[in-house]
Amino acid sequence: MSDRITTILNAARRHAKEVIAPNVDAWNEARKWPRDASDQAGAAGLTGLYAPEAYGGQGLPLSEAIQVYEELGVGDGAYAFALSMHNICTYAGCGYGTEAFKEAWARDLTAGRKLANFALTEPQSGSDPMNMYTKATINGDGTWTINGAKAWVSLATEADIYFAVVKTSDVPGHKDMAMIAIPADAKGVSFGPLYDTPSYRFMPLAEMYLDEVVVSEDNIILPIGQGLQGSLMAIDIARVSIAAGCCGLMQAALDTALSYSKNRKMFGGKNLDLDGIQWMLGEVSTELEASKLLYRKAAEALGTDDGPLMAAHAKRFVPDAALKAANTCSQVLGGMGLLQPYGLDRLSRLAQMLRIVDGTTEISRLVIGRALQKRAACLPDLLVPKGYGET
Repeated sequence: MSDRITTILNAARRHAKEVIAPNVDAWNEARKWPRDASDQAGAAGLTGLYAPEAYGGQGLPLSEAIQVYEELGVGDGAYAFALSMHNICTYAGCGYGTEAFKEAWARDLTAGRKLANFALTEPQSGSDPMNMYTKATINGDGTWTINGAKAWVSLATEADIYFAVVKTSDVPGHKDMAMIAIPADAKGVSFGPLYDTPSYRFMPLAEMYLDEVVVSEDNIILPIGQGLQGSLMAIDIARVSIAAGCCGLMQAALDTALSYSKNRKMFGGKNLDLDGIQWMLGEVSTELEASKLLYRKAAEALGTDDGPLMAAHAKRFVPDAALKAANTCSQVLGGMGLLQPYGLDRLSRLAQMLRIVDGTTEISRLVIGRALQKRAACLPDLLVPKGYGET
């Protein structure tokens, strides 16, 4: 591991311990994104992880930098998720944006002075991006006029710019899709009521409405024909990032259970001396180690032909393991596991959220199933020998 990634991981670990963990309950109570915290994340180098150094970023490869979300996830999985989406947008803007866009936005995004988020999902389509109605019309002066709506927009009302995937014609399919960055203060941008999310209320989620929004051609991130392909790559990165954050969540749950059970007196000894407790937490520990190996392997595959499949494996397995871990650790605490100060109920709800966002576990199973079909087609037929029930 290079000195640079070690430094960044140490910064993420400190941020989780000193900024996130002590304050996350207060953030949820206030129901407000902690902009001072994300400002501190920017100052620590956590908001431009993959962006080039020329624009103030860290210039780290995806395979290494995604480990940052494991560290942040120990503090809170929703916070780690929000920063991961900002980093993906910053990566896209710095890597594919126009020179004018980079000049206007790149350094503010890498420094965390401005926040970005991704807008793909629509109210009627869920996990089916082909069923998209948000449309951009190209005007004679080169500007784009955008109309439509997006759902489940992270950092709604809080981000400074949203990277939206749009259609540019009425022709079905994806060949006319593009990605364009829409400033939050553009005329015609508005948001619906914030979703009520009991365990991560500090992270604003809402629908975004686009009514005759006019955006400069300088804000084109991916041109017509590349919008869906680029968004699928972004989703693969997000899925692996979520798996990394879930590992942090699992570590937080396990440490809570260990800290409690090592001193809890029961049946003439300590809880952690009981075989049953050791077996329960031992299983959590094994699944945590397996999850770390899986998401890191998936991170290494990003950008290759194996990337989408490996991202699907990570997104299917790790959030499920995190939900199981949070519930098991809560069970170890008994009745105390239900109490808010221990935080295990919050971790269970977070794990359930992370199973759903950026592709449910069922969508991951579809990706894996299709890969198995392709593999099966390349294998020789295995016929049942005569006389064993087939005619």
